Amino acid sequence: MSKYLVLTAMGSDRTGCVSELTKLASECECNILDSRMAIFGSEFTFIMLLTGDTRAINKIEARIPKLAHSLDLITMMKRTSGHRTFDLVKHYQAEYSGIDQPGILKSMTAFFATRKIDISSLKSEIDPKTNHMSANILFALTEKISIDELERDFLELCQQTDVQGCIKKANTNLL
Repeated sequence: MSKYLVLTAMGSDRTGCVSELTKLASECECNILDSRMAIFGSEFTFIMLLTGDTRAINKIEARIPKLAHSLDLITMMKRTSGHRTFDLVKHYQAEYSGIDQPGILKSMTAFFATRKIDISSLKSEIDPKTNHMSANILFALTEKISIDELERDFLELCQQTDVQGCIKKANTNLL
């Protein structure tokens, strides 16, 4: 029976860290089901969802601390269940941009949370020189939720927060 482990690693952005982490996963006979990497300032964060039998998951859990120490990384691990599947029919992308103000990201994420819509990906950035911010939120809907009504409400929120926004069908190659 497959076991699942979420592994997060954070540290200084240096060439080879992601390669070493994925190499260890392979050596421990774990499969990488999903992964994300991002650079924040001079730091990087790498997240992987690993799967393997009990022996493989135990092995990587035992070996991660030594590798993390040698690469000067902070790591966290958490066992989890397999990926949940939902009756999702359409994937969408909400985008917005404008001059940054406190609370905009909170308002946008609350917009989806109050409608019980799970966000599958979120990227937001602010240009410190111009204070211009932009964000991209990927989400999926069931047939029960009207995209027309959701888009109308989202555009109203954009107007209230003084940003430009839109919702469009997501490029499923990005998911």
